[in-house]
Amino acid sequence: MKKLLITGFFLAAVFTACQQQQGDRQEIASGHAPEHAAVKQQYTCPMHPQVIKDHPGDCPICGMTLVPVAHNETKAHSLKFSPAQLELANITMMIVGNGHSGQSQLINGRLAANTTQNEVISARAAGRIEKLFVKQTGIRINQGQPLYELYSEELLTLENEFLLAWDQYKAMGNENERFGSFLESAGKKLALYGLKPAQIRQLKKTHQVHARITMYATTGGVVTEIKATEGQYVAEGTALYSLEGLNELWVEGELYPEEAGKVKMGQQIKVLLPGSEDQPLTAKVSFINPELQAGTQLSVIRATIQNPGLKLQPGMQVQIAMPSAGQQAVVVPLNALVRDAKGSMVFVQTANNTFEPRMVKTGTENERTIEIVNGLSAGETIAASGAYLIYSELVLKQGGNAMAGMQM
Repeated sequence: MKKLLITGFFLAAVFTACQQQQGDRQEIASGHAPEHAAVKQQYTCPMHPQVIKDHPGDCPICGMTLVPVAHNETKAHSLKFSPAQLELANITMMIVGNGHSGQSQLINGRLAANTTQNEVISARAAGRIEKLFVKQTGIRINQGQPLYELYSEELLTLENEFLLAWDQYKAMGNENERFGSFLESAGKKLALYGLKPAQIRQLKKTHQVHARITMYATTGGVVTEIKATEGQYVAEGTALYSLEGLNELWVEGELYPEEAGKVKMGQQIKVLLPGSEDQPLTAKVSFINPELQAGTQLSVIRATIQNPGLKLQPGMQVQIAMPSAGQQAVVVPLNALVRDAKGSMVFVQTANNTFEPRMVKTGTENERTIEIVNGLSAGETIAASGAYLIYSELVLKQGGNAMAGMQM
């Protein structure tokens, strides 16, 4: 009887332990882990994943309600998507292969004014500036546009000489050809002093001289400097306006001496504008500085680029695609690469619809592809597009530090 009691007690203890173990397994399977295995819930902002809190609340940056950070069954750095999610996010895959790296080298550059297009408008006659019609810099003026009004005794004398020659020609031009040449000479002198043909015709028609003459722009461009003021007396040849021509600009970039040595005068290069990288412009190398920049020891190259419609502006930041020989290497599309302060990464497919980030070392790049020097091999499958969307999801999962614990 005593043996039976001991045996029954033992079986009951084993059964109870099994039930407890089974209950633990059921809790884990249903997502309710035991307390000792529980993961502390954290909360983050959908718009600012760097915000991490250990309790619900609002984002201190934008005020949005914080959402729980998801903890799924994949690896710490893995992300699994459904087919619908892949389609919605436009995530496509590609098998990595070898290609030509360095088809063109991208360097930073900027647009600058072509100083060979600069012009200076000067006073055509001595006198006093009564009125300026253009008083602001940065304004574009056109050839033939009125610029200023000049009071000039010198011009008044020339007008009287012209009218005298005109009267003599009308009176005796048929009898003596000299009066015709006198009239022609007087008209040319007025034109040289800045009067337009229409002003000379008006003088002949009205037979009235004017001491205040409107002077017109002899060329067009953007006003960069106004050197005269109203009421100022100016001599013949005094600079009044400085103009900058923008129909043709310079694009300038810096290269290492060994790279600059491969560039040739007249060579065509591609210029990529921010937001229009798929529509490169063509420029022609016009200058290679024989001296290196002090401090940086870089060589400056300059190319000329046409500016129809004046859509380009000096000071704009651009990228310059310099052609190079290229060699076989592992290359991926630029869209497949994610860059941040800690380095560069791609997303490698490790299972069906599952991606894992991998740190890589990059090499030369052009406007479409980039060389992977280390971290990726030909034959692996990566996300060719949608990489930044995957990265955003990873940031949400990791709580703001997507590359924590990762090494190349």
